[in-house]
Amino acid sequence: MTQDIHPVLLCGGSGTRLWPLSRKSYPKQFVKLTGDESLYQASARRLSGAGFAAPMIVTASDFRFIVIEQLAALDMAPADILIEPAAKNTAAAICAAAIALEARAPGSLMLVAPSDHVIPDGARFRAAVHAATSAARDGQLVTFGIRPDRAETGYGWLELSQATDDFASIAQPLKSFVEKPDPAKAEALLAGGMHLWNAGIFLFTTTTILDAFAQHAPEVLEATQAAFAAAERDLAFIRLGPEAWETLPDISIDYAVMERASNLSVVPYAGAWSDLGDWQAVWREAEADHSGTVTSGPSTALDCAGTLLQATDDAQELVGIGLQDIIAVAMPDAVLVARKDRAQEVKEAVATLKRKSVAQAETLPRDYRPWGWFESLVVGPRFQVKRITVNPGAALSLQSHHHRSEHWIVVEGTAKVTVDENVQLIGENASVYIPLGAIHRLENPGKVPLTLIEVQTGTYLGEDDIIRYEDIYARGRDS
Repeated sequence: MTQDIHPVLLCGGSGTRLWPLSRKSYPKQFVKLTGDESLYQASARRLSGAGFAAPMIVTASDFRFIVIEQLAALDMAPADILIEPAAKNTAAAICAAAIALEARAPGSLMLVAPSDHVIPDGARFRAAVHAATSAARDGQLVTFGIRPDRAETGYGWLELSQATDDFASIAQPLKSFVEKPDPAKAEALLAGGMHLWNAGIFLFTTTTILDAFAQHAPEVLEATQAAFAAAERDLAFIRLGPEAWETLPDISIDYAVMERASNLSVVPYAGAWSDLGDWQAVWREAEADHSGTVTSGPSTALDCAGTLLQATDDAQELVGIGLQDIIAVAMPDAVLVARKDRAQEVKEAVATLKRKSVAQAETLPRDYRPWGWFESLVVGPRFQVKRITVNPGAALSLQSHHHRSEHWIVVEGTAKVTVDENVQLIGENASVYIPLGAIHRLENPGKVPLTLIEVQTGTYLGEDDIIRYEDIYARGRDS
């Protein structure tokens, strides 16, 4: 049996509590919230190095190219990428990862972690993981608990069986799980010194967790096994079978297995940690001024206290005057203003926007694709102006449109343009016209990003007006 620890990064969440920065089309794990790397990149880096194998990623189809691209930026490659046909919560995701890893490395250790947590001291956390390996190899389901520093009502808690003065990372039996408490109970849990926050991070062998599923959640195991048996290879991805997957219950690993199992251990972790679960958590993790105010991006605070001002566009300036305990986040297409103590209700606001069919509820102005990204600059009744950036070496599909023609003006880099039988290189300040119905392709043959302005004209300008003839990313018409 291999001695390596196999990280499994859960990477399919939507992060609606950090709207408008985090949206379904590009959720918080891929956003640079706390530094120069995204939360996902920081998680992958933290769970790498001596004793760690290449990570397995469990994600959604919409994010499949993002996870590869962001790992490649770290000079890392995943061992496997499992594509969930639909979000079914953590029990299904972890079960699928265990089945896939058991097929590849029977009996190996797997470390399951969300991809959107902040743990600044990576070396200290890796030491805690290594300290848990003996218990995991002995057949324990090991969970990691965070030393609490406040009476937090937004997390579940873990009850220790033994008191600990220094919260050293030593495995001990887990006495019980505690649901998210009310404020009074949270104060009591904090004062008692026998409880930790539930981080949702686990270490066990594939054998142990699959046995636990067989005993406590056989319906999850059977359906996931069927979905894995029906899986299809798609480039670097493993697409789980959708028919069997659809029958899975939407249930967390805690409810499905952990709260029913008797072979549970907990390893305390006394270092800094945050799940960045809402904007108040972002404020708490950031560097505040003497009045407790955090500014990010083009923002200015005057006589504010305990406030977060975050702006994302250099063309705007966010100004707060006399604000107390306020969250204000400004993006080009949406603005959030909320009391800090009501930050968790942002999720409810997103649900309200979805019911109103507001596009900003789920989609960002910038649309990320495997070849790069684009954003709409101006939209009119029969025209649209976009900025398009194509990564070095990348290419859009060979395609045509029923309802629109396009003008491309290169403003940075060099474009290789195919229009029907004509192939040409277009440099900066040059343009090319794509007639309606023409079969065309845009490529970046250079070493620097290619940026162009696209002007579309026609009766219908939707992204689904695409007929793909060839695509290096194996996408269908609408993906």
